[in-house]
Amino acid sequence: MPLHRRHLIDVADFSRDEFDTVLDTAASMRQVLDRPIRRVPTLRGKSIVNMFFEPSTRTRVSFELAGKSLSADVVNVAASGSSVEKGESLVDTFHTIQALGADMVIIRHACAGVPDLAARHLDCGVVNAGDGLRGHPSQALLDLFTVREHAGDLEGLKMVIVGDMLHSRVARSDIWAFARMGAHVYLSGPPTVLPPDFGDLLNGDGMVRVEYDLDRAIEGADVVMALRIQKERMAGGLLPDLREYARRWGITPARLRRADRQVLLMHPGPMNQGIEISSDVAYGEQSVITEQVTNGVAVRMAILYLLLTGAH
Repeated sequence: MPLHRRHLIDVADFSRDEFDTVLDTAASMRQVLDRPIRRVPTLRGKSIVNMFFEPSTRTRVSFELAGKSLSADVVNVAASGSSVEKGESLVDTFHTIQALGADMVIIRHACAGVPDLAARHLDCGVVNAGDGLRGHPSQALLDLFTVREHAGDLEGLKMVIVGDMLHSRVARSDIWAFARMGAHVYLSGPPTVLPPDFGDLLNGDGMVRVEYDLDRAIEGADVVMALRIQKERMAGGLLPDLREYARRWGITPARLRRADRQVLLMHPGPMNQGIEISSDVAYGEQSVITEQVTNGVAVRMAILYLLLTGAH
C-alpha cells in the first residue's frame, strides 16, 4: 500500500493503515541492512538534503545512512557555517535548496513548525527530524517497529513512558503512535513535567493515563521507555534534585522486576545513566536500546522510499 503523502511532518494524523505501511516496508529494509552489501539502487538519481539546525548524532547519521543505502545522493547542511549564520532567512534558505534541485529535505529545528514552513515553500518532500517540543515522527515510527519486531502486535500492550514529557518531542509522538496502534500508554513522572495539553489525550478513549507513582505504573508493563532528563531545560525548579528524581522515577533492576517478565526497555538516547536509567538495565537482557538505533536506519529508509516513490 503506498503512502499517499508528500511530507512526514507529524504522526498525529496517521491512520493505522499508514503506520502498518511504514512498518511493513521497514521490515523489508531491515533485511537489506542484514546483507553483506547493504545497498539497493532504489533512489539512484535522487538528492536528499539533511538540514540540522540542532545538534544530533543518531537522527542525522541515521537519515544519512538511510539515503545512501538507497543509493541517493545525500548532502548535510548545518546551521554553523551556513548562510543562516549570516542573517539569511529560513525561507530564502529553502528557496536556495529548491533551486539546487533537492528531491527531499530532512529538517531539524529548535522551533516548532519549521518543517511546516518548509513544506509550504518547497516543491520537494519534507521530513520532520524533530521540531521544538512538537514532535519527532521518525523516532515514534522506529519505536513502534522495534516493539512490533518483538511482540508481533501492539494491540493491548501496556507501555509506560517515564520522565520529563514537558520537554520531550519523542514522548508526544510516541503517545500518539502507540495509542493509535491500540497500546495502553501510561505516563509517569513529576507532575511539573507532565504537560497540561496531554489532557486532550487523557479525555479521549482512555488509551492514555497518568500514574505519578512509577512503582504502580510499571506493574505488568510490556514496554518501558525512559526519557532523557534534559538538564539544560530545567530552569525554574521543575524537578527535585537529580538524586531524588533517580530514587522516585529512575529505572532500576528492582523496579523493572515489577514489569512483565518479557518487558522491553527503551530509551531514545542519549542516556543519563544513574539518573533516569541505571547502567545495569541499560545494557541488560531486556534492553532494546541498541536495536532502536539500528532499526532507525531501516525505518528511515522506508520513509524515504515511500515518500519519494509513492503516489501522492
